[in-house]
Amino acid sequence: MEPRDLALLNARGRMAIGATLLVAPRLIGPMWVGDDGDRPAVKLLARAIGVRDLVMGLGTAIALDRGAPVRGWLEGAAVADTVDFVATLATGDSIPRRARGGVLLIAAVSAVSCALLSRALETPPAEHEVFVTEAHLTGHP
Repeated sequence: MEPRDLALLNARGRMAIGATLLVAPRLIGPMWVGDDGDRPAVKLLARAIGVRDLVMGLGTAIALDRGAPVRGWLEGAAVADTVDFVATLATGDSIPRRARGGVLLIAAVSAVSCALLSRALETPPAEHEVFVTEAHLTGHP
């Protein structure tokens, strides 16, 4: 699989998780933080994180589609995932062990892959070398 395909896969996963956190935070929030995920204040934070991931994923997808620089989007995603990893790790036993392990794994894999992909895609693909449906749905030329 080419680096651009992996970056698009990561972007689409990020958009899916982000959209779910934004629209239905109670579906993912409790899986990450346990019973506290149903609290209104936690749902607010879940939505904020969801928008972050939705925008980073969409920005990556649009950049890939347009032949624009993608490195910054991927580096931003790597930083966000690293913070998710460290914050989850620092929370320790106050969140369910199984949830903590899953989030730690996903965040670590995504952070490392985004960091590596940012280097591999330092020179962006040519414009429209990658056709990204999500990019065209935004209405941008």
